[in-house]
Amino acid sequence: MPNRLTLLALPGIPLVEPGDDLCGLIGDAIIRAGEELHDGDVLVIAQKIVSKSEGRFADLDTVEPSAEALTLAGKTEKDPRLVELILSESRAVLRYRANVIIVEHRLGFVLANAGIDQSNVALNNDGRRVLLLPLDPDKTCTQLREGIATRFGKDVAVVINDSVGRAWRVGTVGIALGAAGLETVVDLRGQSDLYGRPLAVSIVGLGDELAAAATIIQGEGDEGLPIVLIRGLDRSSEGESGAKLVRDAAEDLFR
Repeated sequence: MPNRLTLLALPGIPLVEPGDDLCGLIGDAIIRAGEELHDGDVLVIAQKIVSKSEGRFADLDTVEPSAEALTLAGKTEKDPRLVELILSESRAVLRYRANVIIVEHRLGFVLANAGIDQSNVALNNDGRRVLLLPLDPDKTCTQLREGIATRFGKDVAVVINDSVGRAWRVGTVGIALGAAGLETVVDLRGQSDLYGRPLAVSIVGLGDELAAAATIIQGEGDEGLPIVLIRGLDRSSEGESGAKLVRDAAEDLFR
């Protein structure tokens, strides 16, 4: 692991609209910042601009709630139309209480309300426009990585991050929804500790650690800094995926 990392939020990213070329926006931002990419750099990209570029908007006034959605909405005091969207994006409902529904998302993530959000989403006429998670974050990371390599000739990794809550802790942190060119899970088992004892259970979620670090300077409000360049990581170029960070249901004590 490195003993020093640098993180830089790329300035001047415009508001992203459906169909926008994210790879072009990222490349232009790198040049605008006066930066030169290095082999081994990591680009962390906020989920919202990926979802926006994919047109993952939904207008609640066009949603017809099912009987299941109506029942669950009554138990959680949520808009039945929003509940219908949550169900449509999920494999299973795991827990619920007033104003929150914990689900297994169609991509495997366990999170609240299927990651559907209104923050930093331009409102429509009735103010009931929401944004869904990207279609395939790992695939998008691979495509962006290839596009950056074509433009700059550099071997970089790409991570798409989002903020989620955790079972044991208060507050949200960034996690990696998708990744490419990066060993997202680092298995240290068998290596030695300071006293020569072999590590027995140490597995590091490196993809999530980088996602969380980037979230600190991306912010959660009106910062407008959705892309972070991380430099100094001695990473594997073999790469894994964001999906590797999802714990198997059979090993998940909370399901």
